[in-house]
Amino acid sequence: MTTEKLKVHFTDNYLINPTNPVTVNVIGAGGTGSKVLTALMEMNHSLTAMEHPGLQVRLWDDDIITSANLGRQRFAESETGLHKSVALINRCNRWAGTNWKAETKKFAWEREDYYPDNTESNIYISCVDNVSARFEIADILKHKRHHNSSLKYWLDFGNTKDKGQVILSTIGNIRQPKSEKYETVENLPFITDEFGELLKKSEEEDHTPSCSLAEALQKQDLFINASLAQMGCSLLWNLFRYGFTPYRGFFHNLKDLNTQPIKIA
Repeated sequence: MTTEKLKVHFTDNYLINPTNPVTVNVIGAGGTGSKVLTALMEMNHSLTAMEHPGLQVRLWDDDIITSANLGRQRFAESETGLHKSVALINRCNRWAGTNWKAETKKFAWEREDYYPDNTESNIYISCVDNVSARFEIADILKHKRHHNSSLKYWLDFGNTKDKGQVILSTIGNIRQPKSEKYETVENLPFITDEFGELLKKSEEEDHTPSCSLAEALQKQDLFINASLAQMGCSLLWNLFRYGFTPYRGFFHNLKDLNTQPIKIA
């Protein structure tokens, strides 16, 4: 009787033994992105304590902080009127002594044949609030992987009012070691390739900005972003800490307090 091997993905070796800090592009600095950045700061401190070079983060967002962002997102009243990316990165750098960077523009196409500067990174984390932005990010990453082998992973966060998901993808194939114990998987598909039609169907039609926190809470529950950020960054941390994962994400229902992991298939 043969037992089916557990399918796992082994972390790209460069993330485990890099010669320089692992570069991370975070796209979106709102409800989820602002909390993901805090988790990355904690992760960076923990990695350097284990004699790892740590992380070098660049945060992309062209939004300005308004009163509607206070409370649900990681912003103070004194930061109203500032760019979200600048306020968050300055805070991280002052707190942790890092030299992370802020971009006050969208991570997006600027001309038909042009991709944004500084897009080459080992890890991409998207915390965007619309489906079209995800497809645009996917197009950029697919183009970039043919010209630069340093691109490794895309971690996407998405949510509605009280439900959400986090999906880990490889940018191309990640070479896997031989294993007698596990069945290794070198490619984890993009969320846009695997769940593209579902994303399009689930997208809400109303994307008008909220004018107050009360209005914002009608669209997204107070803790949906925080719970996704913590669990999603735990998945990323496990790639560094243990060097492999049998999971590539999860579906999360905060209303029912239920989380369904997505196993590597």
